[in-house]
Amino acid sequence: MFSDSLTSPVCCKVNHFEKKYHIYCYFCKKKKALKIYFLGTGTSQGIPVIGSKHSVCLSSDSKDKRLRVSVWIETEEASIVIDCGPDFRQQMLTSKCERIDALLFTHEHADHTAGLDDIRPFYFQQGDIEVYAHQRVLKNLSKRFDYIFENENKYPGAPSVSSNEVVNSQSFFVKNTEVIPIDALHGNLQVFGYRIQDFVYLTDVKTINQTEIDKIKNCKTLVINCLREEPHATHFNLEEALHFISLVQPKETYLTHISHVFGFHEEIQQKLPKNVFVAYDNLIINS
Repeated sequence: MFSDSLTSPVCCKVNHFEKKYHIYCYFCKKKKALKIYFLGTGTSQGIPVIGSKHSVCLSSDSKDKRLRVSVWIETEEASIVIDCGPDFRQQMLTSKCERIDALLFTHEHADHTAGLDDIRPFYFQQGDIEVYAHQRVLKNLSKRFDYIFENENKYPGAPSVSSNEVVNSQSFFVKNTEVIPIDALHGNLQVFGYRIQDFVYLTDVKTINQTEIDKIKNCKTLVINCLREEPHATHFNLEEALHFISLVQPKETYLTHISHVFGFHEEIQQKLPKNVFVAYDNLIINS
């Protein structure tokens, strides 16, 4: 978490902290920077793919080794993780994340949800973990992880969650941090992206309507899925991702949910505009 400063900078005269809508510096009208940690940037199989002899899967470059896609966001007072796939435990240990105030889900696919059981250490320290997702996703998770969601005859070692339904066009707050859901389609499946201050995270997107695009225009930092160069039925390819970026006009963009067939990290980066970057596991940025 970011530490509070007890000394007012020269430019500030009063406490302008406005907790109703956004996180602000205590002494000036500027929003505090978010810390963004890319926990995983790979597609559903990760990289390397089990048993693959593809050159990218055999790469010695650490940036070509990708766990399943997830991101950890720290605001002034809140620790938020988006998605927890099969690599969640490893990601938490590597990143040294010690607290989760909210676990946000984009959708129910296994590469985004299969690590839910590993919230146990957080539950033992914090109590019920706040989970946010579409009603459909909450229902799906409650079937697959019924022992986590049930309240009666609960196994003593099982974690518990507090379920929160995410509804499009209804923002919500994690502590005093506002989260705005962004509605999109993953093929025919509805998925949610999220905007927190000037940071927008979207993954597994194939189509998104203009109303939702308007919610994220002119953000500072955009993270968007970009599977490969060839077209795909349910994911943006490179051409589609770059077109979407041109519509949104963020100051900077990071590509995630990368397939091994896209190529080597450094070679992909050379093909991109100057303000578009290939994200990689354990990359940390401020937004």
